[in-house]
Amino acid sequence: MLILGHEEVRAALEGKEGSVVAAVRAAYRQHARGRTAVPHSVFLRFPGNDRNRIIALPAYLGQDDGGPGVAGVKWVASFPGNHEQGLPRASAVMVINSMQTGRPEAILEGSLISAQRTAASAALAASVLGGDPPDEALAVIGCGVINREIVRFLQATLPSLRTVALFDIDEARRRAFAHHCAESWPDLAVQTITSADEALRRYPLISIATTAAQPYAGTAGCKPGTLILHVSLRDLTAEAILSSDNVVDDADHVDREQTSVHLAEQQAGHRRFISGTIGELLGDRRTCHRSPSKVTVFSPFGLGVLDLAVAQLVCQQAIDSGAGIEVPHFSA
Repeated sequence: MLILGHEEVRAALEGKEGSVVAAVRAAYRQHARGRTAVPHSVFLRFPGNDRNRIIALPAYLGQDDGGPGVAGVKWVASFPGNHEQGLPRASAVMVINSMQTGRPEAILEGSLISAQRTAASAALAASVLGGDPPDEALAVIGCGVINREIVRFLQATLPSLRTVALFDIDEARRRAFAHHCAESWPDLAVQTITSADEALRRYPLISIATTAAQPYAGTAGCKPGTLILHVSLRDLTAEAILSSDNVVDDADHVDREQTSVHLAEQQAGHRRFISGTIGELLGDRRTCHRSPSKVTVFSPFGLGVLDLAVAQLVCQQAIDSGAGIEVPHFSA
């Protein structure tokens, strides 16, 4: 049994944005080809508390070369109140199982894997659904860890990016995000915006990653050709979803748990407003799939196979460098 804590995972992923995006791309394509098993995520909620949750994401990811693939589960908690205690909102652990015996082979601290696979997914979508001309400005709604990672991964997939505009209801969080951008990417111009509506009106590329539990934003003010990376899934109204060109990672997964897509399906009585999946687009030879006449919304539920793909990368890096703790007799 290999055990990898946060620092070992961080070291394994340092400077590996390109490799993480490639792993996520490969996982999406395998999923589109039917070479994965992704049961519905299990949401653990608590009586009288609709804010906190812990989610289990089991998955199996097959391999192109006929190898055994990889299976495992991510157990990820989201407790937004942690911010008030100076703690990250999300925490996670991953277990990787042997495909020969089913026995657990590795336990990894999973919060960074979860954040990076989410960011790589959004950055990949921004590349696949690229603008014409290429996007030079990004508006960020929600200045937390996920959008910070998305900005970082966009450096790898969207070399045209020159400007990032920031909005958060917490001004201190926005300032901290701006400071991080200035230190990390000095060539990236940083602007301030005063509302989510302003972001949606002014910018052709928008990333939304908040802790919102109910929709609050419409797209009536968006310009045609706008791409919204709707990472937090519950910010846009059902009407906004129904009037947009919608790309998802998996329709069965994203259309549940009161996401904006789920609310739109309940209102419309069908899913015909979903035009396709990112895995399907990755198998297409065309380079630009964004609608020039409508708003395009990418709503990724977050598939467990992405976590497995990045965890595999981390484990291999750790094995090559001798990192982590080996527990020889963990299982009976």
